[in-house]
Amino acid sequence: MQYDFTSIIDRRGKDALAVDAVGDPRIPIAPAAPAEGFDLIPLWVADMNFPTLPDIQEAVIERAKHPMFGYYLPSDAYYESILRWHAVRNGVRDLDRDSIGYENGVLGGLASAIQVLGGPGTRVLLHSPTYVGFTGTLKNNGCTIVHSPLKKDAQGIWRMDLKDMEEKFESGIRILVFCSPHNPCGRVWEKEELEDMMDLCRRCDVTVISDEIWSDIILEGHRHIPTQSVSEDAAMRTVALYAPSKTFNLAGLIGAYHIIRNEELRKKIRRQASVSHYNEMNVLSMHALTAAYSDHGMEWVDQLRKALGRNVDFSCGYIKDRFEGVSVSRPQGTYMLFADCTDWCRDHGKTIEDVEKAAWRVGCAVQDGRAFHGPCHLRINLASPFARIEEAFDRLDRYVFRGEF
Repeated sequence: MQYDFTSIIDRRGKDALAVDAVGDPRIPIAPAAPAEGFDLIPLWVADMNFPTLPDIQEAVIERAKHPMFGYYLPSDAYYESILRWHAVRNGVRDLDRDSIGYENGVLGGLASAIQVLGGPGTRVLLHSPTYVGFTGTLKNNGCTIVHSPLKKDAQGIWRMDLKDMEEKFESGIRILVFCSPHNPCGRVWEKEELEDMMDLCRRCDVTVISDEIWSDIILEGHRHIPTQSVSEDAAMRTVALYAPSKTFNLAGLIGAYHIIRNEELRKKIRRQASVSHYNEMNVLSMHALTAAYSDHGMEWVDQLRKALGRNVDFSCGYIKDRFEGVSVSRPQGTYMLFADCTDWCRDHGKTIEDVEKAAWRVGCAVQDGRAFHGPCHLRINLASPFARIEEAFDRLDRYVFRGEF
């Protein structure tokens, strides 16, 4: 069946951070409210302005009809859904149920793994630009972050600098926090790249925490390769973290999971995660995942990817044709755009803060890229109906990049 990726749905007053937090002075990272005469187009928080798969809503409602929500065990269907999803979508057919474990979130899984692998004072390698959630979680756990900058090749594609990584591993770093696909750059790593990276980690005895929450949102012409799948050694030294939340717009329900094939490491991380006694799944989240990881869910995701691909093609083409001095590497996955405004700001005597405020004033609630280690960048969420993306870029054209402010 054809699913809905065109309806413009009003999220105001429905607990949506992306909408209700805009203009709230209590939230420092939130964009300012639009000026009078402009409605809001949320382009910052990484959730989608598409309705979720109807089966998910129906499954949650059906379970909620039963009047008891007592203690329970994860169902066989929960595990079987995950096993089947990875077999069909990622070609991973040797995954076993014992390797799968619940996490309240990917960042919670990261925190548990970090505590087991090093704890406060540990030096951890991150690629930059980097996801702001990694930065906050690692700092909150007392870690020292060391960045290995990604570099663009002659075709403008972001690449890892293995030589730089090796030098930093040789300085004593033994943990790599990896993002696949990459947030915010949208890079989908090729198998050979992953093989080279994991071979380096083997030689330097580095454990990898691989955030693969975006792994279902891969644009046409690309394919997600699970980090654990490239070699037997990679499988044993990688903590992989997944969730249906980005894929199906379920962040508010809470629920992620890890895949840890190394039994000893798995036991330690699960023990650490249990310390608070709150790393337990919500029964409604269990039913949501089971409905999501279904045949209908696969069909829905394939249609989502086409809708996002259209938005990405339009946005990247618009920037290239009309925003002289703004550059962007076309994302291969995710629905985030990481636009470099360095040359535009230099040529116009503006700062990236000036650009953001001008965009916010006309309702284009873009995100400041500096928190992601993009010194003069905007992070733009493209997961909205095409008509809203068209309107957003028309406003950016008329009032920001080719207008006067």
